[in-house]
Amino acid sequence: MKAIVLKAAGGTEQLEWTELPKPAPAAGEILLRNEALSVNPVDFKTRKGGAFFAKLSETPPIVLGWDVAGTVEAVGEGVTGFRPGDRAFGMVNFPGAGRAYAEYVAAPADHFAHIPDRISTEDAAATTLAALTAWQALVHRGGLQAGQRVLIHAAAGGVGHFAVQIARQLGAEVLGTASAANHNFLHSIGVAQAIDYRARDFRDVANDIDIVLDPIGGDTALHSLDVLRPGGLLVSIVGGAREQVVLAAQQRGLRAENYLVHSSGADIEQLARLLEGGNLQPLIEHRFHFTEMAAAHAQLETGRTRGKVIVTL
Repeated sequence: MKAIVLKAAGGTEQLEWTELPKPAPAAGEILLRNEALSVNPVDFKTRKGGAFFAKLSETPPIVLGWDVAGTVEAVGEGVTGFRPGDRAFGMVNFPGAGRAYAEYVAAPADHFAHIPDRISTEDAAATTLAALTAWQALVHRGGLQAGQRVLIHAAAGGVGHFAVQIARQLGAEVLGTASAANHNFLHSIGVAQAIDYRARDFRDVANDIDIVLDPIGGDTALHSLDVLRPGGLLVSIVGGAREQVVLAAQQRGLRAENYLVHSSGADIEQLARLLEGGNLQPLIEHRFHFTEMAAAHAQLETGRTRGKVIVTL
């Protein structure tokens, strides 16, 4: 099968087309014929030698990627929820070796959900790691309730635009930071108050926030404590809850925590239901072919991508 391997840590020139043996599904796994995949910041960070590079290097060849969508080719022993010909999507083996940059991917069946009939494979592929991060951070870690106020930084980004929609579905009031060019988009997906981070300090606008979702880190995480109500929670998905931030939060009667998404077919199923009901819509800003993976990485590295980057096979 065709696959893209990472020869060494570095730039996009380290991504190399190659042929690898087609995997076979082990017990409890499905073999997916990969038709579309989502590319995330963790992909290029790992490519550069950060994030999970060291761990993935233990089992070469290194094949990046975790988000897949396509058609079930075969199922392993004990799998009852899927059969060949089913359409399925998921974020697989995260954290770990997802090996999504390939024509075929074998992974645990309980990392997948069925793609609803009316949902495109590309939309399904987009609604994976980023959407799962938003869902798990807000629902599992944040315990978000109807009537609460949520501040989502980088609200037009991959995680952010899913978080806005999920928070609204849960009945929360949503504030979001983004450049002014993205404000109309944010209002269209449910943001009550959009804040231009280039023109204003978000602390002058936001107040009495129950949960802040932080995909930026640094001073943004620390300054977010200033807008939380007593007992409020900062959830950082980029390690922004450093010791300094955690201590400052504790001193004010607040909480600051880091969160790392994990594979979960049960959570993917929740997202599938939202997609099916029209209550969650991924924005795919850029599409690339599998042969253009370097360009997909380059687009993400600009840090200015609205919504998601999708690669089709």
